[in-house]
Amino acid sequence: MRYIRYACIAFFAIALIAVAMANREMVTLKVLPNEVAGFFAVNPSIQMPLFAVILGGILAGLIVGLIWEYIREYGDRAEAAKQARHLRRLEREIDRLKGEKHEGKDEVLALLDKAS
Repeated sequence: MRYIRYACIAFFAIALIAVAMANREMVTLKVLPNEVAGFFAVNPSIQMPLFAVILGGILAGLIVGLIWEYIREYGDRAEAAKQARHLRRLEREIDRLKGEKHEGKDEVLALLDKAS
């Protein structure tokens, strides 16, 4: 399974390198369309290689997806933490009750009862 994962990573790396090498020409990246920029009298733009725009879009999509999933799964993680706290509390209560049950009795019998 580990080799399949490495093969997939290598395949995607080669594909990204091929896209980067095929799209090296410079493009102008503008914040606003020309029609809208006329209303604000400002239109910031930057010249960068096309592959940087493509890879930046992929990276931005991954980050947004990770944040989205983190927020979506928050309820599940909170519920799991609540259940874990409840389980620990119940285990402590069981230990306390077993200790009270064997109070004043033979220690050997108490140890045997505790083991089962």
